[in-house]
Amino acid sequence: MLPTLNHFEQSGFIQWNKRLSSYQLSRLHTFEAAARHSSFALAAQELSLTPSAVSHRINTLETELGFKLFERFHRRIELTLDGERIYWALRKNLDDINQEILDIKNQEISGELTVYSRPSIAQCWLVPKIANFANLYPSIQVNVLTGNDDVNFRGYGIDIAIYYDDITRPNLYCEDLMSESIVPVCSPKYAKQQDLLNNPHQLKNCTLLHDRQAWSSNSDYDEWKAWSEHYGLSLFPHRRNLCFDRSDLAIVAAMNHAGVAMGRKQLVKKRLERQELVMPFGDIPLQCQQRHYFAMLNENRNPKADIFIEWLKKQVN
Repeated sequence: MLPTLNHFEQSGFIQWNKRLSSYQLSRLHTFEAAARHSSFALAAQELSLTPSAVSHRINTLETELGFKLFERFHRRIELTLDGERIYWALRKNLDDINQEILDIKNQEISGELTVYSRPSIAQCWLVPKIANFANLYPSIQVNVLTGNDDVNFRGYGIDIAIYYDDITRPNLYCEDLMSESIVPVCSPKYAKQQDLLNNPHQLKNCTLLHDRQAWSSNSDYDEWKAWSEHYGLSLFPHRRNLCFDRSDLAIVAAMNHAGVAMGRKQLVKKRLERQELVMPFGDIPLQCQQRHYFAMLNENRNPKADIFIEWLKKQVN
């Protein structure tokens, strides 16, 4: 003869020998709140139920399980040993679910972000600020690549490119980052040696420092020509020139008394503030048609890229 089952055992065998239903999950949720608070009344407040509704759900759950979850005392409840086992199993699974949700939500704002930049922009503007981004978003690893060529986004895994040019790239999402102007700069020592202060005609006796890849593979002497023509100076052909493929190299040469460079205001600002460079003819820049902007494939838009773009804009402001 089969042993006699009590009420709990009968109900539990009949109703729990199957997958959890949505109603049973709801009752387990109520149980978790009651166990966490050790109170039906506090669980009721959290769940926007009445204490009697919470008590009814727990009673139903106990009937379905076939064992008691709580010992009821006057004005208090305590978990039974079986109740503790169920409670900690629930807590573990809820914690696992919460962690999975966080991982899913954060996966787009963690990991690698690859930024391609013109070398001078990276050297003089981006890299000095990048520690701020790393401190704000430590879960995003920024890889900075530099070069003067138009980048193959897909071939090199580039997310965002920062350019200096007067044209935007077709088939890319482009947005202006900051305008630019140019002004002659040199070391204080060179300005004094060449008697340059407020005397731009002395440039004919100076070495001019050129970035010949300012915005294309062959910008030639365009920056100096544009500035000198705007201010009515006839400098070309010029007999003493030093040429580079990066604006920052021309600036380093100027800081070391090699001549006069055409400085981009956004990139030489700190050098001027520290008086490593001077503007011998005063602050008379020429506004450029070229500007700094960022570009990206539309398909590369994601939370990581958006965060970096917002950070870039704040650095400009």
